[in-house]
Amino acid sequence: MTQEPTSLLPVWARATTRRPKTTRRHPHHGAHAAAMEEEGANHRPAASSSSSGGGFLSGFCAAALRRKPITAHATHAASGEGLVRQLGVFELVLLGIGASIGAGIFVVTGTVARDAGPGVTISFVLAGAACVLNALCYAELASRFPAVVGGAYLYTYAAFNELTAFLVFTQLMLDYHIGAASIARSLASYFVQFLELIPFLKGHIPTWIGHGEEFFSGVVSVNILAPVLLIILTAILCYGVKESSAVNTFMTILKIVIVIVVVFAGVFEVDISNWSPFMPNGFKAVVTGATVVFFAYVGFDAVANSAEEAKKPQRDLPIGILGSLLACVLLYVAVCLVITGMVPYTLLGEDAPLAEAFAAKGLKFVTVLISIGAVAGLTTTLLVGLYVQSRLYLGLGRDGLLPLTFAKVHPTRHTPLHSQIWVGCVAAVLAGLFNVHELSHILSVGTLTGYSVVSACVITLRWNDKTTSCHSLGSMSIWQEGVLCLVIIALCGFVAGLCYRFSYATAFMIIALLIAVAAGFALQFRQVYVDPPGFSCPGVPIVPMVSVFFNMLLFAQLHEEAWYRFVILSLLAVGVYAGYGQYHAVPSSSDHPAVAYHGIPSEAP
Repeated sequence: MTQEPTSLLPVWARATTRRPKTTRRHPHHGAHAAAMEEEGANHRPAASSSSSGGGFLSGFCAAALRRKPITAHATHAASGEGLVRQLGVFELVLLGIGASIGAGIFVVTGTVARDAGPGVTISFVLAGAACVLNALCYAELASRFPAVVGGAYLYTYAAFNELTAFLVFTQLMLDYHIGAASIARSLASYFVQFLELIPFLKGHIPTWIGHGEEFFSGVVSVNILAPVLLIILTAILCYGVKESSAVNTFMTILKIVIVIVVVFAGVFEVDISNWSPFMPNGFKAVVTGATVVFFAYVGFDAVANSAEEAKKPQRDLPIGILGSLLACVLLYVAVCLVITGMVPYTLLGEDAPLAEAFAAKGLKFVTVLISIGAVAGLTTTLLVGLYVQSRLYLGLGRDGLLPLTFAKVHPTRHTPLHSQIWVGCVAAVLAGLFNVHELSHILSVGTLTGYSVVSACVITLRWNDKTTSCHSLGSMSIWQEGVLCLVIIALCGFVAGLCYRFSYATAFMIIALLIAVAAGFALQFRQVYVDPPGFSCPGVPIVPMVSVFFNMLLFAQLHEEAWYRFVILSLLAVGVYAGYGQYHAVPSSSDHPAVAYHGIPSEAP
């Protein structure tokens, strides 16, 4: 649908002499692989020891700027050793809800309400609306590439280039690894608290079992239960997607039922006078609350990573993404209205506000339900998080950017066994030995990076340079001009976020907004857009542009150490790619016979 952009390589890089057609075959490739290697030999960086520095740089640029040629239907049928399509639309919706709603629904709603007052309800509505913009972008791309796993990494590879896709993967994966370990420790702590409801166990469970006991001045924090829980969930995921989906379905339904019961129990204790004033600290406190609770919705993107396991992906993936997000918005808003109506917002506790509110009303049985709901919520969040990680590793293993062992799928269980065990082991080590809660302030970088790039992917993949009547600016192609506009919008969003965070002069924020609008006009009127197959995000390019701007505004609200982490990890990722990825990547991996991509089934009912 889109034309390949003019090469981004400088002239000196494009004018390099042709390298000999050396082949690098994988032992499993066979004759077809030899032909593929012959065809792609000119696109691979030279690995000769006699290469000069300039040759290495030009080869690196050529490799880094490769794009993945994927079409929605051009996939090989499975040879019996691939992922299987077993997830229907109901399972996909519950997958998204399970990833999004953890114990936070019982905690963050009250903690933010202490600052925003009853207006926290508006905070969740605003954050939900912002997430809907991202979800619309994910829904379009999930429908456009329904046959291959990879999520944000895959979309970036197809829309931009190989190096950017690898950078997105590394940022996402650090969030996932640390997040899984942190959730596992929280789950272990909640599980121990739940056990201590039994009288003879109360106060007799050692701290090193579930709460964590520090050694060596806090450098090591031993937690035995967290790795055990991770091993159990990893085993379930390794056994099969049908079984792990059944566990997620049961736990998510249990969690939803508990939330609904809690809401109905609280409705009868609501005093509407507690809702006045509705925004006691002004609208700015509500907006600040929205930037905090935005991350409570994170998880709907997990549905996009189940592309190869959805029964009718082009239809069901958009429904799963948007349906799960809207369900989460309704549940969060209901809990906010109840908790701020039951108790004056000034009296809400910090650690367990919802439980304390019900205890103050004499409804202690509800606090038990809340504990069960918290355990169920953390379990599903952790389960889906481990599931998504393994599918991302599977995608990179297939593309050669990671060792081939990550690409292997069990012949009978149809799960990426090696990838799943790897992510489980990493999380178990982190959760068992370190207090990863201390690293929470550097999280969410990968999430916002992925959301921003995915929104930009929707725009670039809609471009059709063949029909544009606009002339390029100087040596810059229309495609490059569009990418530059996207970068300007992202930078303006970040600057506006800094102005808001540090209370700089409003004029600076207005200037940043005006520059972003000018770049948006250029994208609107200097590019030609085509409608994609399947689900189509409305309002392109406006909706994705607003999404990019708001995501970067949120990026500016993160802890400063999160910015340092973004830069340092990006540099490390470039080093890994330069030393390994550029030499082992298989640009045409979707045509590889050893990769068991399942074709897209008929969407007819």
